[in-house]
Amino acid sequence: MNSTLQNESAGVEKGTEKQTFVMKCGGSTLAALPESFFEDLRDLQSQGTQPVIVHGGGPAISENLAKLGIETEFVNGLRKTTEPVLDVVEMVLAGSINKQIVRLIERVGGHALGLSGVDGGLIQAKPVANHAEIGWVGDVTGVQAEIIQGIVNMGYMPVIAPVGVDATGQRYNINADTAAGAVASHLGVSRMIVVTDVPGIMKTVNGAKKVLPSVSVQEIEDMIQTGEIYGGMIPKVRAAIACIHGKVREVIIVDGSEPQILSRVLKGETIGTRIIRMQ
Repeated sequence: MNSTLQNESAGVEKGTEKQTFVMKCGGSTLAALPESFFEDLRDLQSQGTQPVIVHGGGPAISENLAKLGIETEFVNGLRKTTEPVLDVVEMVLAGSINKQIVRLIERVGGHALGLSGVDGGLIQAKPVANHAEIGWVGDVTGVQAEIIQGIVNMGYMPVIAPVGVDATGQRYNINADTAAGAVASHLGVSRMIVVTDVPGIMKTVNGAKKVLPSVSVQEIEDMIQTGEIYGGMIPKVRAAIACIHGKVREVIIVDGSEPQILSRVLKGETIGTRIIRMQ
């Protein structure tokens, strides 16, 4: 790495947290968000706070696999990724969904640049431990933070599709939450924002559902065991926990339909649920 990139990379570790935040969102959730959400992203960018977006796209992948007549199956909640499935994963994540998000940002006057983890070896990966069962699914081994910082320095919002690559050029389907946590960790930020369609983690208090402002990973596991977190909320909270990786110490779950939700979180307003990794 040359000295310029070394200096930029050092800047990522030391100073990025004040200027940059990492946001993870499912592709279908992003597509359903109001225009005001993207205007908030634009305003943050124009004020000097740079968003880095990592997105998923599971439902759209399933839809396209069905259209193409390609069978897909899940093993313990993870999509078994054969070579034909991987082709569709890359087509949907790095193609249609990624560019749709870029268009939504650009349409309101923001500046975004879409790429996948394959581009420039941005997300380096290796096979997961049970790859014999689930195919070309990968764990992140490294993130080229200087590429992200270079895009930010050019005035663009990176929009990253979670497809990884190894030294041989083999592609891997990366869980979006795992990828987002790794990107945040390598950028040196300590917190991430996960945008969903729920206001946070709810708990019944005196007969009424209330959003928990803060909760630890252990408390979440306890609430799953007692049934306080159930159904579709379980994968949401487990996905948020997966983002707590490396330097990332807390993940904030918020409802993307709330007005100016990102600006309010970044200003320190108590909104949504903070999931905290305890020492």
